[in-house]
Amino acid sequence: MKLIKNANILQADHTYCKMDVAYDETGIKEIKEHLEIDADETIDANGLVLLPGLIDVHVHLREPGNEHKETIKTGTMAAAHGGFTTVMAMPNVIPYPDNVETMKAYLQKIKEDAVVNVIPYGCITKGEKSKELSDIAGLSKLGIHAFSDDGVGVASKDMMKAAMEACKKENAMIVAHTEDMDYRKPGACMHEGIRNKELGYIGIPSACEYAQMLRDLKLAKETGVKYHVCHMSAKESVQYLKEYKDMGVDCSGEVTVHHLLLNEMDVENPNHKMNPPLRGKDDQEALIQGLLDGTIDMIANDHAPHSEDEKNKGMVESPFGIVSIETAFPLLYTHFVKDTGRFTMNQLVHFMSEAPAKRFGFDKKGKLAPGYDADMILVDIDHKQTIDKEKFFSKGKNTPFDGWEVYGNIVTTIVNGTIVYKEERK
Repeated sequence: MKLIKNANILQADHTYCKMDVAYDETGIKEIKEHLEIDADETIDANGLVLLPGLIDVHVHLREPGNEHKETIKTGTMAAAHGGFTTVMAMPNVIPYPDNVETMKAYLQKIKEDAVVNVIPYGCITKGEKSKELSDIAGLSKLGIHAFSDDGVGVASKDMMKAAMEACKKENAMIVAHTEDMDYRKPGACMHEGIRNKELGYIGIPSACEYAQMLRDLKLAKETGVKYHVCHMSAKESVQYLKEYKDMGVDCSGEVTVHHLLLNEMDVENPNHKMNPPLRGKDDQEALIQGLLDGTIDMIANDHAPHSEDEKNKGMVESPFGIVSIETAFPLLYTHFVKDTGRFTMNQLVHFMSEAPAKRFGFDKKGKLAPGYDADMILVDIDHKQTIDKEKFFSKGKNTPFDGWEVYGNIVTTIVNGTIVYKEERK
């Protein structure tokens, strides 16, 4: 048995109560004000906040196929550094996990190298080409219950409907990157709004996202499939999701850290280039309100590491994507809880842990309670630090947040009862 002593644990009334937690590799056993047990390992958490481990449903680990950008090992070490104890890995790797044989090899590699819980997505279509369905039934038998072609939208309405019908049969979820390429001109690299005109770049209109999302929501209503939309960025997307939720459609959505913290007017260089792009101030506010009113269910990262050489090619030529998994919690805690009070700590934990656990069926995750997995983080909410990309565990240093001052740094990350990250404290 292991023991955490003197941890500040968040209560429903937004206060903290100093508690002890007994746990082992099988889960949390007991939480009380004072526990006297003969522990094999004791952590003194005095002055620190204990939270359930964070869950990120949208991460690119790049391996296999693009190990120069990231590996399963470095990506999950980065996750642990950021307080994420469970991540869901997007399937745009090489070879694509669109069949049983490839997925088995992928799962084995994850088992060997990951330092946090990793749940991979299966592809919706073979090679993410929108031409032929992946082996959804076979992958489901392996325990894969969520499917995505993230990185591209499923171009064909008929193909998406067939995928939804196959997933409905397997009680699996469609997790969609919605992007209609008919709306995106060659060379487009940021939102079509104010800032792209100032900088002289071709813009990507919001319809590129919400038009295909609306198509999907109509199909989800027709088929009854569980549907989740990735990295929402446009105010119209928020409105459509609300409308279809109100109709009773089994749908949900996520918003990224960068779309909550930044908008088009912040764009300066390729470290502000991501897909979907940072949109207008009104879109940014709609995303925040969508979280607060329950339209948007959770916060994700879309951790997308690239090499420095790739990101040094300028706005037009450099690839889309940034990293934020190591900085997400401090950034959000500092801006939305500590500085502005727009979120309570309870809400932030809900968006980053409980909500994704509930939606994606992780029944033993997302809460600090006896019977739940021993996935926990200790956080120092009082110490100020400066984000330094050179200290990232990720191979990717492509962040717009380098140099930002934040509170809420992760001190210790525990996965399945084992410490996988511990800050070197002076």
